[in-house]
Amino acid sequence: MFSNTFIPRSLPFYDVPTNQFLSIGTIIGGGMREAGELLKRYWGYTSFRPLQKEIIQSVLEGNDTLAVMATGGGKSLCYQLPALCLGGLTIVISPLIALMKNQVDDLNHRGIPAAAWNSSLEYSERKRIDDCIKAGSLRLLFISPERCARSQFPGSVISSRVRLIAIDEAHCISAWGHDFRPEYRQLRNLRKTFPGVPVIALTATATPEVRHDIIQQLGLSPAREFVGGFNRPNLHYEVTAKQDHLIFLQNYLGLHRNEAGIIYCASRNDSEETASWLRKRGFLTAAYHAGLPPQIRKSTQDAFLRNEVQIICATVAFGMGIDKPDVRFVIHSTLPRSLDAYYQETGRAGRDNKPGECILLYNRGDRARLSRLIGLNTINASQTRIALKKLEAMAEFCETTACRRKFLLGYFGEALPSDNCASCDICKHPLDEQDQTATAQLIASCIQALPARFGIGLISDVLHGSGGAKIRKYDLDKSPSYGKGKKISRDQYRLWIRELVRQGFLSQTGGRYPVISITGKGDDLLAGRARVTFSNPDWQTTGMNETKGTQTIA
Repeated sequence: MFSNTFIPRSLPFYDVPTNQFLSIGTIIGGGMREAGELLKRYWGYTSFRPLQKEIIQSVLEGNDTLAVMATGGGKSLCYQLPALCLGGLTIVISPLIALMKNQVDDLNHRGIPAAAWNSSLEYSERKRIDDCIKAGSLRLLFISPERCARSQFPGSVISSRVRLIAIDEAHCISAWGHDFRPEYRQLRNLRKTFPGVPVIALTATATPEVRHDIIQQLGLSPAREFVGGFNRPNLHYEVTAKQDHLIFLQNYLGLHRNEAGIIYCASRNDSEETASWLRKRGFLTAAYHAGLPPQIRKSTQDAFLRNEVQIICATVAFGMGIDKPDVRFVIHSTLPRSLDAYYQETGRAGRDNKPGECILLYNRGDRARLSRLIGLNTINASQTRIALKKLEAMAEFCETTACRRKFLLGYFGEALPSDNCASCDICKHPLDEQDQTATAQLIASCIQALPARFGIGLISDVLHGSGGAKIRKYDLDKSPSYGKGKKISRDQYRLWIRELVRQGFLSQTGGRYPVISITGKGDDLLAGRARVTFSNPDWQTTGMNETKGTQTIA
C-alpha cells in the first residue's frame, strides 16, 4: 500500500508490488464496487461523472470501446482506473510529450506507477523503465504514435502482460478530423502485435462521420460507442467584429485583471508580439508556440498552472492536456480552422463549471487567409476539400444570425431543444431585423431559373455576375438572373442563402457536394404570400478587408 505522502524520485514513476491491484475476474464479479473503492483511494471521488462508469465497465468486460467526452469530462479516468483494476501493463498512445508529462506527473503524484517512453530519456532512464516493465511494477506506459508505428517499444513490452491499449486524441486517426495525423492510421497494427488486447479510443471532439472513421480505421470490433453531451451550459459564446484586436484585448483584460485566460493567435510571431504588447501595459502574459525551446514551453505552462502568469498568448500548440480548472476566458483573435478545433480550445474555459467566456474576433479576411494556407499546405486534393469544408462550417458559425450554441451542437450531431440558449451573443442581444423580401425573391427566382440544381457558391456567382469555368460550362451567364445583384458581394449572397435555408424557404441536400432547391415555403415567397427578414451583424460592415500574406501557423 502507498502512504499518504509521495516523495518524487529522479524518474517519473514508482516501483510498487503488483498484488494490490484487482484482477479482471474480481472486478467483473464484484460489479463496480471495487472500482469505486479505487476511485476514492487514488482520486478522492465518491462518484463517477456521466458516462465514466459505463465506459469503465465496458473496458473491464474486454470490449473495444470508443469514448467521446467533452473537454473536462474526465476522459483520462476511463483508461487510468481500468489500468489499476486489470493489473499488467496499459499502453497509452499520446500525441505530445508535454501531454504525456502532465499525465505521468499527475499519476505519480497519486501514487500510480506510470512512465513516458520518448526521445528525451537518457539511457539510464530507459533501462530503468525497461526493468520496471519486466518486474511487472509499471501500470501505464505512455508512448507516441510515431514510435508505435515504428514498433519502437521497450524490449520488455512485447513479452509483458499488456492488458489494455488506450488511444488518446483518437480524432487524429480520421481524415475527416480537424487534426489528422498519418501515424495514427498505422495504429491498427497494434492489434497484430497485441492480439486479443482490448482497445479504448478517446477524444473530446468527433462528428458522427469522424466517429465512424475511428472505429473502421482502428478495427474496433465489436465496438461499444459512448458519446457524451457536447453542451457546456456554463460557457458563453460570442463573435464580434475584428477591427483593432489589440485595443479590444487591452479593454477586455482591463475588466478581467484577476482572471486567468488564453488568447489564441494566428502565428508564432503574432503570439509573441501580442504577449509583449500586453506586458508593456501591465498584464501578466507569456507567449507559447511550437517554435519555442521545450524548456521554455514547459516553464511557461507551469507558470500558468501556478498562476504566476495569468494570460497565455498562444498558437494552437497550446492547451492539449492542460488541466487548469479556473480559466475564465478563451479569446480567439483569429479564425480557427474548424469547429472541432474551436470547440476543443474553448473547452479549456470553465472546467470548474463556473462561468467562462468564449470570444471570437471575426472578419472574412482571416477566412480568405486560411483558405489560401489550406490550399498550400494540405497533402492532397481530398484533404484540401475536407479542410475547406470544415473552414466553411467555421465561417457559417461566425455568420449565423441564430443561436450559436444550437449551431455548434448541431455540428456534432446533438440537438438543442430550444432556439434560445440565453447564453450566446445572439440569444442575449437579438439583432435588429430588416425586411429583405425583395432580396429573398431575387435569390429564389435565380434558383428557379437555373437549368439544374447547384450549390451555394455557384448560385452566388450567378447573382453577382462572376465569371469562371463552371459559369461558361453551363451557360449560366445567359440566365435571366445573371449579374442582377452585382453590387452585392458573393460572400453576402452565401450568407443570405444559408439564412433562407435556416428559415425554411430553401433546402440544402446532398453529401459531399450539397445543392440548393426551393421548398413549398419558398414557393409562397415567390408568389408574394410570404415575407422575409434578415438581421445585420456588425462584422458585415466592419473588418472586411482581406489580410495579405501568410505566416507560419504552428
